[in-house]
Amino acid sequence: MKKFKTYLIVIFIFAWLFGGIAMAADKGTFGTTPTKNNGEKWRIGYYEGGEYYDYKGVFIATIKGLMELGWIEKANIPIDKGEHTTKIWNWLATQMKSDYISFVKDAHYSAKWDDNLRKQMVQDIIKRVNTKKDIDLILAIGTWAGKDLANNQHSTPVCVLTASDAVGAGIIKSNDDSGFDHIHAHVDPFRYKRQLQIFYDIIKFKKLGVAYEDSVDGRSYAAIDVVEELAKSKGFEIVPCFTKSDIADQDLAGKSVIDCFEQLIKKVDAVYVTLQGGVNSKTIPKLVKIANASRIPTFSQSGSQEVQNGFLLSISHANFKYVGQYHADVIAKIFNGAKPRQLEQVFEGPPKVAINLKTAEIIGFDPPMVLLGAADEMFKEIVAP
Repeated sequence: MKKFKTYLIVIFIFAWLFGGIAMAADKGTFGTTPTKNNGEKWRIGYYEGGEYYDYKGVFIATIKGLMELGWIEKANIPIDKGEHTTKIWNWLATQMKSDYISFVKDAHYSAKWDDNLRKQMVQDIIKRVNTKKDIDLILAIGTWAGKDLANNQHSTPVCVLTASDAVGAGIIKSNDDSGFDHIHAHVDPFRYKRQLQIFYDIIKFKKLGVAYEDSVDGRSYAAIDVVEELAKSKGFEIVPCFTKSDIADQDLAGKSVIDCFEQLIKKVDAVYVTLQGGVNSKTIPKLVKIANASRIPTFSQSGSQEVQNGFLLSISHANFKYVGQYHADVIAKIFNGAKPRQLEQVFEGPPKVAINLKTAEIIGFDPPMVLLGAADEMFKEIVAP
C-alpha cells in the first residue's frame, strides 16, 4: 500500500509539473508566411562559442521547422559527425533551395571555446553587421554567443538558441523582456526545476553529485541555484566536483569530468549530469561506464540523446522537434516585420520522459509502471554516440 501511494504521488507531481507546451501571446500579431526582403532573400549568419551536441540538435531542428513553414524546400540534411555543424552549414549555403532565405557561406563563426579567439571574433562580427551589412539575422547558439551579441553595439536581429539560463547569464533583462529591440532569447524558466523534482521523486537520493565548472557561466549551465533550492526544500546533500568546460582544450575538459565522476561515485547515490564542454560524444561512454559499474542512477540535463547513450533518465526532447518549430516561428515572424523584442521568449516543450532500460537493468533499478507510462522514449540498449 505504501508503494502504491508513492506511485500516486508521482502521478500527481507529473501532472502538476508537466502542464504541456506553454507559450504566452506575442506583443502584436505577426505571420509566419514566407516572404522576401524587398524582393531579395533574407541572409542568415551563425555564431557559437564552440561545438556542442545540443547546439547541433537545436540548429537542425530549427532548419526542419523552416522547411515545415515553407521557407526552405524540404530535403535531407547532411549530418556532421560528433558536434560539428560545418558540413550542415556548407550544405545550407551552397545546395539548400529556397526562394526566401540564404545562409551566408562565410558567416558561420565558431570560437572553438577559445576565449582569445572569441574576443576577436565578436569584434569582427559586430564590425561586419555595422559596415558590410550583409547579414539580416544572426543565430547566436549558446550562452557565450548570446552574451557576446546581446548589446547595443549593433542593431542586427539576433535569435539566441540553447542558452541554459538566458536571464541568469545576463543575456536578457527578464523572461518577458530581452532589454534590446533586436534581441530574442528562448527561456524555459522551470525546466531544470522540473528535471530535478522528477529525479528526486523517483530516486529519493540523499547525496546528489554534480560536476560543473565553478564559474559564472558554469554555474548557469548546471543550474546550481535550482539544485541548491531543491536541496534545501527536500533535505538532500549536494556533493560538488569542479571541472573545466569552456576552454579550447576540450580533451582536458573531458578528462576533468571523467575525474570528477570517478570521485563522485564513491560519495553519492545519484548524479545530475550537467551541460558542459567535457560531456560529449568522446566522454559519455566512459562516464556511463563509471556510473553504471557503481550502480549510480544518472539524470542527463541535456536530454534523451544522452539517455540513449547510457544515462538512466532525462526529459525527452523528441529530437528537439518542438523547440525547433518554436525557433522557426520566431525567425519567420521577424522576417514578417516583428522586432525580436516583441516576441514571446517563454516556451516549455511537451512533458515527456526518456529512460534507458538497459542501464536500469545494469544498476538494479526497477522502474515503476507510472514512470514507464510517462515515458515518451524508452531505449532497450546503450548506443554509442
